[in-house]
Amino acid sequence: MTRDDDRRAVLDALLERHGQTYADEAGIRLKDTPVPLFELLVLSSLLSANLQADLGVRTARALREAGLTSADKLAAASDEERWQVLADARYLRKEQTARQLGQLAERAADEHGGDLRRMRDRALDGDDGGLDRLREEVEGFTGIGPLGVDIFCREVQAVWPALRPFADDRATGPARALGLPHDAAGLAALAGTDDLSVVGAALVRCGLADDADEVRAAAR
Repeated sequence: MTRDDDRRAVLDALLERHGQTYADEAGIRLKDTPVPLFELLVLSSLLSANLQADLGVRTARALREAGLTSADKLAAASDEERWQVLADARYLRKEQTARQLGQLAERAADEHGGDLRRMRDRALDGDDGGLDRLREEVEGFTGIGPLGVDIFCREVQAVWPALRPFADDRATGPARALGLPHDAAGLAALAGTDDLSVVGAALVRCGLADDADEVRAAAR
């Protein structure tokens, strides 16, 4: 086998073990429409709290089950209503997060009419610096730091081709440990697609599970 064959086998083993985006795990049927894009923004906020990922995923599901799927609906809910959903999902930092989600939803509704495509179009209007402008816009939402921005960009590239290929440090670090290309262009070439949403999520999951050795062994 050539080196590329070896790397492809490792990538296949990685995807077999970890090939699911966080949006998919949370039940978000990601499309380039306002509601699923906003749900992804909320999920990115929940996951960026550096808590266990399953807490963020479970809470995103709970918000959907409560009908709080759009910016308008989440903004219209009271802090107490949001707190109760967080409590039912056993999310931590409930009071702070309930307040932050309300502020996030209000900004999305007030500045973007609940449609994050408007934010994207403004940020990417031009040839240079579009990704940096988009990152600044996303980080401007309450409760979303650099980690949340990376999560959002990594997942939303599935429906926003202008961001492809996107791979953040939490993906490229595990890629290096697996002996895979550790930059977005190299990963895209190996995967045969410039949409790295699934590959990126798989690499992040591998890093969190610390199972690079097991993935490499499965590829042999």
